[in-house]
Order: sequence, then structure tokens, then C-alpha cells
Amino acid sequence: MSRLHLHLLSDSTGETLENVAKAAIGQFENVEAIRHFWPMVRSEVHLTRILQEIAVNPGLVLFTLANPLLRRKLEMQCRGLGLPHVAPLDTVTDAMSNILGQETRNRPGRKHILDAAYFARIEAIQYTIAHDDGVGHENWEEADIVLVGVSRTSKTPTSIYLANRGYKTANIPLVPESPPPDALYRLKHPLVVGLTISPDRLVLIRRNRLLSLNQAPETAYVDLDRIQAEVAFARRMIADNDWPTIDMTRRSIEEAAAAIINLFNERGMDDGEADDSTGERLPA
Repeated sequence: MSRLHLHLLSDSTGETLENVAKAAIGQFENVEAIRHFWPMVRSEVHLTRILQEIAVNPGLVLFTLANPLLRRKLEMQCRGLGLPHVAPLDTVTDAMSNILGQETRNRPGRKHILDAAYFARIEAIQYTIAHDDGVGHENWEEADIVLVGVSRTSKTPTSIYLANRGYKTANIPLVPESPPPDALYRLKHPLVVGLTISPDRLVLIRRNRLLSLNQAPETAYVDLDRIQAEVAFARRMIADNDWPTIDMTRRSIEEAAAAIINLFNERGMDDGEADDSTGERLPA
């Protein structure tokens, strides 16, 4: 059974968020959703305490916050932690805003235009979610970017970040006991990038992950010798295939994504361009 920490933040009662979360969870089988409910979030002090709890129990963050300062702080912290964060009402209010020709009362800033770039970004997000952790090798060729690396090298959060910039991204674990499908080595269109990390840093990340899931902190998953062998295997595979490498030891998700996008553009692979105002990739 899959386990998911679900953080629900609202500046009101949070009833809407609860209904959205309940409906979404109902679409999946064998999922244990651990809900962390945070209603009436209306101050930075309150939000700071909540963010500390989120860091201890990382997971999906759903929020409805009208205050732009609180919203911005939450989004920045979630990006720093590499956590997916979603404002479920944004798409609906943006659509209404476009139809009515007016801005929302509680959400400042320019509205998202429902144009080709918007739909391309949504398509990239859908593709990326459907191709997480080695899933869907039949159409990896449709990806813009493919990330490979051992477990806990930030493949998933980096993929989601890239998807939000408009890049279809698949990520594939490199496991010595279970090598990836041959389809990986036959890819022609996508840019394949290897994510690596120092073994010592990886031990800490994995141990914290086990503790957050209330699992035994000392297992083969965090054994230093085993991790050194895993990392060596991944680095050898990346080098043998001449894939560019990003070291995640001291690099944030945003920094890694920026480096990957630069690699993508340097190779002349992008048939679109960047929107200077949003940083998102625009379709050609």
C-alpha cells in the first residue's frame, strides 16, 4: 500500500480543500492518505509553524490562501523542500477571470492566459506525472527530458519543476539489481541527464526519509557500503552512455532545473522559446 502525507492549508474552514482531497484520493486504490489539516492560516507565525511540520512529514501540499505574502512564502518553501504544491481553485478562477474579463478580488498578479503555452504546460505536467519512477517506457521517446539516477537524488521533484516550465519529463531509477529497460539506451529525441550525489549525503537523505515514514532508520537502504556501490554503478552507467551529469549534493531543485534547461537549449533541442515574463517554455 502506498503512503501519502497530504497537507491541507486554508485561510478559512478548509471545507473546500477537504472535499477536493477526498474526491482525488477516491480515484486511487491501496493508498493510505495521512491528512494534515491546517485551517484558518492567516499569519506568518502560524504558517512558519506549519512549514516546520511539513518539512518533518513531506508530501503533497494543497492550499487556498488569498494573502499574497503567505502564498508566496508557502510556494517558496515548498520549492526549497522539493515538494509538489497545488492551489486547486486556481484553474477554475483563471478560467472565470478570462471569461468575465476581470481579475479576481483576492488573488493579485496577472491572470494566466488560457493560450497554447498554458495548455502545453498542462500537457507536460500530465506526461511527467504519468512517467514517474520508470513508468511508461513505451513512450519515453515523447519526452523532452529524461532524468536518471539512484533513489532519492531528487528526480521526481526536479521532473515536476521542469514540467511546470513546460518540459515533458520522465525519470528513471538506476538500480543495480534491476537495470532499466533497453528502451532507455535507444532514445533519440529526449535529453537524458544523470543526477548523482555523494554517498554520505545520500545516507542522510534516506535516513531522514525513513524516519518521516516511521520506519526503522537502519536498514540496507541506508547502508553506506551498499549506497557507495549504487552510486558507483549509476555513475558508471551515466559515463558509459555519455549522458551529461548534474551533481545534486549541494544543489537545489531550481538550480538543477536551470542547469538542465541550459543543457537542453545548448544542444539545440528546443523547438520553442521562453516567456520572459513567466520563465515558462512556449510552444513553437
